[in-house]
Amino acid sequence: MIFISHRGNINGINSSENNPDYIRDTIGKGFDVEADIWLKNGQLFLGHDYPQHPIDINFLKNDKLWCHAKNLQALEAMLDKGVHCFWHQKDDFTLTSRGYIWTYPNKEVVKNSIIVCKDLEETLQYSSINIAGICSDFIGAIK
Repeated sequence: MIFISHRGNINGINSSENNPDYIRDTIGKGFDVEADIWLKNGQLFLGHDYPQHPIDINFLKNDKLWCHAKNLQALEAMLDKGVHCFWHQKDDFTLTSRGYIWTYPNKEVVKNSIIVCKDLEETLQYSSINIAGICSDFIGAIK
């Protein structure tokens, strides 16, 4: 099973989420990380609600990153450079550029699903079923 930290968080929501140093630290602890990516005026950024932390494409070329495009321009740029990425808002499912089924919370799952868990209880519940992985702010509780 793949253990994916939501925005760098492993033991609950943290104000450092989507910060490049926070993400590097989480990857250094052995986790994959889902990160929110924007492209604005030709510059890539990390940030959930808006572009916050400038980064370059080399930061995103990491097999441990699952890049959630927050605008169409970011999606296009990442696909063009071979970065593992996906786009979704409130879709039940979306396909990542590497063929995983990114699954919104509380939706049906299959063996190739990455399920997004909203809380610790849900994270623990899904940790025992046959899926590809879990993305959670509480991923440290099961790895």
